[in-house]
Amino acid sequence: MRIAVAGARGQLGAALVHELAPAHETIALGRAELDIANDRAVSAAMAKFAPDVVINCAGYNDVDGAEDHPVDALNANAFPARAFAHAAAARGAVFVQYSSDFVFDGTKTEPYTEEDRPNPRSVYAASKLLGEWFAADAPRSYVLRVESLFGQAPGGPEPKGSIGAMVKKLLAGEDVVAFADRTVSPTYILDAARATRLLLESNAAPGLYHCVNSGSGTWLELARELANRLGVAANLVPKQFADVKLRAARPQYCALSNGKLHAAGVAMPDWRDALGRYLQTLRSEPADQLSHRQA
Repeated sequence: MRIAVAGARGQLGAALVHELAPAHETIALGRAELDIANDRAVSAAMAKFAPDVVINCAGYNDVDGAEDHPVDALNANAFPARAFAHAAAARGAVFVQYSSDFVFDGTKTEPYTEEDRPNPRSVYAASKLLGEWFAADAPRSYVLRVESLFGQAPGGPEPKGSIGAMVKKLLAGEDVVAFADRTVSPTYILDAARATRLLLESNAAPGLYHCVNSGSGTWLELARELANRLGVAANLVPKQFADVKLRAARPQYCALSNGKLHAAGVAMPDWRDALGRYLQTLRSEPADQLSHRQA
């Protein structure tokens, strides 16, 4: 397959290129190569590269910033999905769009499934849900909901997100503040990239899938697991979700079920296993690079 990856210089995009390139003709499109907010540019890129599959993993991820910049969030998370879906439909290509657990309100006490009704509570969440809806304009599209992304692909950008920040603080001996009552299903980017490849290669039924590492835990449990696997003494500072005021609302309980993905033949490893593999990649880094992470 010829596969075009938009947002290829980002954390997830780099993982996708790393996963797909050995077996497929992979076209990496970063911001310099493609302005995803420009519908004509998206259409022209599809005409130029004529991919069998186009994957969009670019987006606006500043959850709090989106409250003050809603147009920016829509121009990155919603409208490009529409442009890609229409371009893919015109060429008979498959379209893959990534979404977020934030489309839910977080009031459940058991993992959300694809059948649960979204109820976004922030501008960011609404922009991601609109992206899901627009993606469905392509006759053959996959929408993959991920959350709390972590990890680094070989040659990819420095890890971002809460887990990467926790690792830095643990290695530096700093306090780690973590929610004791906010539950997540984190997603290792290399596992999400592998799941994407397997869905495409198996010609699985198109539609909406949750694509996270199996199981769930509170942020405090994640921090404790990281400390144990790193073998460091940690000063963990528990916080209650209700005690922290954030600009944008977050779902308190946002574990996702992988049942539909598993039924399609794609098993996602447990989040503890994923954390262990991620930390193993850090241990394999040259000493000077690891020291830089601790600085």
